Amino acid sequence: MNADTTIAAVTSLIPLGLAIVVIIIALAISRRVFPASADLRVAGQLTKIGIVIAGLILVLITLPIDNDLRGQLLSLVGLVLTGVIGLSSTTFVANAMAGLMQRTVESYTVGDFIRVEDHFGRVTEKALLHTEIQTEDRDLITLPNLYIITHPVRVVRRSGTLISAEVSLGYDVHRHDVRDALLKAVESAELTDGFVQILSLDDYSITYRVSGFLSDIDTMVGKRTQLRGRMLDELHDANIEIVSPSFMHQRPLQNGERFVPDKRVADDDEPVGKPEAIMFDKATLATRVDKLKQQKDRIVQELRQMQEEQPDNTVELRWREQQIAAISDILITLEEQKTQ
Repeated sequence: MNADTTIAAVTSLIPLGLAIVVIIIALAISRRVFPASADLRVAGQLTKIGIVIAGLILVLITLPIDNDLRGQLLSLVGLVLTGVIGLSSTTFVANAMAGLMQRTVESYTVGDFIRVEDHFGRVTEKALLHTEIQTEDRDLITLPNLYIITHPVRVVRRSGTLISAEVSLGYDVHRHDVRDALLKAVESAELTDGFVQILSLDDYSITYRVSGFLSDIDTMVGKRTQLRGRMLDELHDANIEIVSPSFMHQRPLQNGERFVPDKRVADDDEPVGKPEAIMFDKATLATRVDKLKQQKDRIVQELRQMQEEQPDNTVELRWREQQIAAISDILITLEEQKTQ
C-alpha cells in the first residue's frame, strides 16, 4: 500500500516536472535567440517575461491539487497580472511611444553628446523605453524616453562645435587689447574661426566670451580646459590683470607693478591628455559597435548581391563570408565588454 501511494505521488508530479523542464528550455532558447545586445534587448526581455507568465500558469495547471483550488489560484494570478498591467501600462506605453517617436525623428544616435536639462553626457544606448548616457564623471544615467521628449534636447553636431569660455575684466583695459589676447588664445588652443563677444557691461567689470570652432568633438572636454589655460597665458603675457574689481591687498607696491604671475619657461605646452577616453569609455565602445554593425550590414548586402550576380566567384564570396564572421566575433567581444 505504501509503495502504491509513493508511486501514485511520484506519478502525479511528473507533469509538474515536465512543465518546469519546458520552462527552463524555453528560457535557454530565448537567451540564445536574443543575445545581450542593445538592438534585441527589449525583444528578449519581453519574450522572457512572456515565458515566465506562461510558465507560471502551466505550473498551476500541472500542480497535483484539487480543481477548485487550482481555479482559485488561477483567478488570483489573473487578478494580480491584471492589476500590475493596469497600474504600469500608462508609463510603459508612454515610454514605448516616446521611444518609437525618437527612432522616427532620429535627432541623436549612439555616440552623440546630448544635454537634457541638467544632464549632459554621451549616448551609450538607445532602447525602446529609455536612453542611457555616460557623464563626464564616467557614471551612467538612464533617462526615460518620456522624460526626453518632454524636455528640450541639445545635441552636439558631429561636424563640430564651438568651444567657449568667459572672463570678466576691468574697464581700465581696452577692449581691443582684450580681443587680441583672446583671439591669440583661440589660435594657440588649435581652434579655428575664433571670435570675441561682449556679454555684459556690469557695474565694475566687462564680461567677455571667446569662442572657437572644434571639428573633432571627441576632444571637446580637453579643449575646454586647454582654451582656458591659453586665455590665462595670453592675458598675462599682454600684462592684463584678471582680478576682482574689489581686490585689495595690504602690501606696498612700486609704480607699474601688476598682479601677473612670473613668466614660466616650459616646454611647448602643458600635457592636455585625453580625459574623454576615460570619461566616455562606454559611449566610445557603443559608437564602435554601431559602426561595426553598419559595416557588417553593408557587407551582407554586398554578399547577397554577389551571390545573385556572380555565383561562380567563390573567392570573393568566401572573402565576404570571412569578413562577416570576423566582424561578428568582434561584436560578440565588444558586447561582452559593454556589460562589464
